[in-house]
Amino acid sequence: MAGKEEPTFHIEDYDYDLPQDSIAQTPCTGRSESRLLVLNRSSGTVEHRRFEDVVELLHPGDLLVSNDTRVVAARLVGNKPSGGRVELLVLNPYESREIGAEEGYCCLVKSSKRMRPGSAILLGDGLRAEYRQPLGEGKAMVRFRTSEPLLDILDRIGRMPLPPYIRREDGGAFIDDLSSYQTVYAAKPGAVAAPTAGLHFSRELIERLTERGIERVSITLHVGYGTFAPIRVQDIRQHRIHSEYVEIPSAAATRIERARQDGSRIVAVGTTVVRTLEWAAFQSGGVFATSGLCDHYIYPGYRFQVVDAMITNFHLPQSTLLVLVSAFAGRRAILSAYRDAIERGYRFYSYGDAMFLA
Repeated sequence: MAGKEEPTFHIEDYDYDLPQDSIAQTPCTGRSESRLLVLNRSSGTVEHRRFEDVVELLHPGDLLVSNDTRVVAARLVGNKPSGGRVELLVLNPYESREIGAEEGYCCLVKSSKRMRPGSAILLGDGLRAEYRQPLGEGKAMVRFRTSEPLLDILDRIGRMPLPPYIRREDGGAFIDDLSSYQTVYAAKPGAVAAPTAGLHFSRELIERLTERGIERVSITLHVGYGTFAPIRVQDIRQHRIHSEYVEIPSAAATRIERARQDGSRIVAVGTTVVRTLEWAAFQSGGVFATSGLCDHYIYPGYRFQVVDAMITNFHLPQSTLLVLVSAFAGRRAILSAYRDAIERGYRFYSYGDAMFLA
């Protein structure tokens, strides 16, 4: 890394000003047509390229690790019997494999008036739900009055849970978020937010990477709504990070460990992959087949054990994701690159442009 940088833990040091019009509201026409800012961690140099150039930036023998979680249409809109609007966001939809409808689900609830236990919610298509118990911070247990699997319900009447900074007006231009806000390799349903670095990969680009000799394996981290939560303490070390469900298959773990032993470069597609791999190594000293709740918090001063390079989007100020990339590439270098990107008109956040940190 260019120059020795002592870590700072003050939240104000992870802030930057972003013009509102820099926040991407729609995806690029083609997934791989976004811009790519390349930051060399050793020299501190910056290049400005197109995302499709990642084929040249990755080397034969590199191991690309992606997150194959699938975003669930976990947002439901309904009404009280009196007519008041109610919005639900099912926070852990992957639990539908284990938790039956009788127990209920943890949801983020927005209502025109405060709801009471036992209140009915009419969700359309004949589906009724019951507000059971408040859990604080806008969350509550909600029971769906049906024996139908939750994922089937959400597939039928759910809406994509877009980040709060992406606005959609009724009657506006049609944007197929159900398709756009999903990686082309999404396989395992359970996320309520996309692993956005992966949104830049098209099937054609993946084929080109394979032809170049770049192997790809997948792990799973079901991205939770907590990914958008800002750090609200002055000392970032005191922040309590949210937990997210992780699965590392045996075949992927074996290939990752072999790459580590061979000295091959491990390239993470997104901060979710970084957290997963580093959590696994922190738990057991290596990357082995495992599953569980990951609450691995990475901030400056952290020593990375697995990840050698990272593809990532531009992140919110004062967020755990900005802190993570600052730990990987240096806070000053990251914020300088962000300022440069803003001046050059890069698009930020989920539907925005990307960075390659190596």
